Amino acid sequence: MPGVRLTMKSIQKISLLFVCFSMAVALGAQSGTIRGTVKDEATNEPIEFANILLIGTDNGTVTDQDGNFSFEDLPLGIYEIRVSFIGYNEKVVRELEIYSSKPVVVNVSLRPLSLDLETVEVVAKPFEGKSAESPVSLRSVGLAEIRRNPGGNRDISRVIQSFPGVTSGISFRNDLLIRGGAPNENSFYLDEVEVPVINHFATQGASGGPAGIINVDFVREVDFYSGAFPVNRGNALSSVFNFKQKDGRQDRLGFTATLGASDAGVTVEGPIGNKSTFLFSVRRSYLQFLFKALGLPFLPAYTDFQGKFKTKLSDNLELTFIGLGAIDDFELNLDAADDEVSANILERLPVNSQWNYTNGVVLKRFDNNGVTTAVMSRSMLNNEFFKYLDNDDSDPDNLIADYKSQEIENKFRLERSARWGAFRWNAGVNYEYARYNNRTFTRIFTQAGAETIDYFSELDLHKYGLFAQISRAFASEKVQASLGFRIDGNTYSDDMSNPLEQFSPRASISVELGPRLRWNANTGVYYQLPPYTVLGYRLNNVLVNRENNVTYIRNTHVVTGFEYALNDYAVISLEGYYKWYANYPFLQREMISLANLGGDFGVIGNEPVISDNKGRTYGLEFLFQQRFYKGFYGILAYTLGRSTFLDKNGEYIPSSWDSRHILAFTGGKRFSNNLEIGVRWRFQTGLPFTPFDDRSSLITSWDRNGQGILDYDRLNTERTGFINGLDIRVTKKWAFGQWSLETYLDVQNVLANSIPRETLILDRPLDEDGMPVGNGVIVNPNDPVDQQRYALKSIEDNVGTVLPTIGIVISY
Repeated sequence: MPGVRLTMKSIQKISLLFVCFSMAVALGAQSGTIRGTVKDEATNEPIEFANILLIGTDNGTVTDQDGNFSFEDLPLGIYEIRVSFIGYNEKVVRELEIYSSKPVVVNVSLRPLSLDLETVEVVAKPFEGKSAESPVSLRSVGLAEIRRNPGGNRDISRVIQSFPGVTSGISFRNDLLIRGGAPNENSFYLDEVEVPVINHFATQGASGGPAGIINVDFVREVDFYSGAFPVNRGNALSSVFNFKQKDGRQDRLGFTATLGASDAGVTVEGPIGNKSTFLFSVRRSYLQFLFKALGLPFLPAYTDFQGKFKTKLSDNLELTFIGLGAIDDFELNLDAADDEVSANILERLPVNSQWNYTNGVVLKRFDNNGVTTAVMSRSMLNNEFFKYLDNDDSDPDNLIADYKSQEIENKFRLERSARWGAFRWNAGVNYEYARYNNRTFTRIFTQAGAETIDYFSELDLHKYGLFAQISRAFASEKVQASLGFRIDGNTYSDDMSNPLEQFSPRASISVELGPRLRWNANTGVYYQLPPYTVLGYRLNNVLVNRENNVTYIRNTHVVTGFEYALNDYAVISLEGYYKWYANYPFLQREMISLANLGGDFGVIGNEPVISDNKGRTYGLEFLFQQRFYKGFYGILAYTLGRSTFLDKNGEYIPSSWDSRHILAFTGGKRFSNNLEIGVRWRFQTGLPFTPFDDRSSLITSWDRNGQGILDYDRLNTERTGFINGLDIRVTKKWAFGQWSLETYLDVQNVLANSIPRETLILDRPLDEDGMPVGNGVIVNPNDPVDQQRYALKSIEDNVGTVLPTIGIVISY
């Protein structure tokens, strides 16, 4: 959400308050526990006598016959453990933060070696987690990294922007622009269940929004793929996110209460009997009260819910249920129209109501050779908004827009992962039944002129797919290779019904060139279905875009790079990528690619399109990353990238996500008294934008749009100013027996960097204090009747404010 500008004196007062509060409580001499289980990754069988070493100490232990281990009475702090057993790849688990309020539970899965044991020298390597299937373009982010990220506000969509190839369009939104792709090219999975919406106030047809729904207190780790997608993850072009949730605690009932920048929430977890655990959370925003007190023209409010239940049905059968949902309301504060900027915002913004949910069940059956997984889920998005001219609903003729749409998806996936001699393989099928409906009434003005759109559409869609992948290591595990494919189809049209038309092959290789140097490469073809807003667009009872032969978007990736481990904690990597887009939807009203839209509120794709647009993105990414070591951690990332798509003249021009240069540093220091200070600095060259059309001032245009219309004949011919942002976070933690306290001060945009962007508003009559006089507007009397115009003026909308936040987290 747009922030509130604060003075430096206010920030100093908030900082002083935070420091005084931190000094008011002394850290007690407490101790904690690490316990866990070691199992075979493929079979889930416990590994007896596995060696567990507490790194940096002489403290070690072995697992019992059930694979269990524990370390008791550890001084509070951050620890690492090394897990090893003959015949398996060694694994290091990092950044285990010990609290006295609850034990740290670590469930470790070891991958068997695929070679003769006597020929293999097992050497500990940093950044475990990359696989033969995805040796490039994979970053794993742990819970500690998410929580402490400066400016991240405990939101993974913001945290991930510390890595190369990732940016966002507007500072207060979570639109992820990855390797030059649009925001709607990303897919998200929560414990194997696909989740279409992860942000509040989401843009329908894309994936962004101003605040994340997923509660970080549930997260154990996030795998972020910007390429080399696993074959069991379809319908993505730019990225795949795997959110791995922790299990509920097994020892007793506990809770975590959080008070943050915009919301307050509570998470409850604990055991249910001997074989089951649960987690449940609810959060509620209070921005609407703050914004009303400050006299802002819009009042956003949201609530979200999240839950997980896991039970062990037998020694080899486990069941997991996950749930995620949100309710979002966006109202107007009509009493705030006391200046021309607020009046313009109220004139433009609609009243919006949105809710969504995803429920899923995951059943896993383990045997002596692998695991079979069945996933069933249901997701739904309900999106509504309306707008009246001058916000006057007393006259039905004032109605400018009335929109209601629902997207419903019922999904099933069955897959098998197992070993076959020295090979690892994964194969499966997926099926989905989707329903979409859309009731649209809107009066618009585009470059083609005034138009009223009024239709109702319903769509039933069956989707199906098949996938398989096989991997193997060679040359004493120094070479790893993988081959795979997937095919997808659906019943929307004959053009997309044959899954062989969407054949998606992929291949990866990783070669160890030295003790700490590896070369990695991947290539693959990926397909994504256009948004439902495109598929369901209907006029005169005809699915317009089916008649236009709309089809899957195709994207071909080639990625290669080197990775060098400086030591067990630090790595340097250099990757180059090239992506070719084909069959991208091209909007027939605006005559632009859909790839240029999605970074703002509303709906995209709800209009005629044809699938003939092409694009290409390419770049070079550098990363230096040091994991937490002796109190220090840091990430330095640089991206040189280009993103271009064909315009209506068939020429490649910069897309709206052509960021060119991105340089980011994130780092911090943790002191012995549980005080931690972190900083994030980010520099980025400006993003392209399209200037306003001269016809914006036409009364027929302004009354329908409430804002300027863009001149797409000059598509992306201008750029915003560069972004130079600095965030600082100070965190302090205490432990008191069975409960702990964490407080933090997070100051976003310390440098008050602003991005000057031109905005058109009505040139209203003002009084001597500069306030609008009534609802008056200025009309040029010399204009012809059919070309009468409002007087407009241009202002700079500087999206850049200093945003300090004090947060409190209590865990029991």
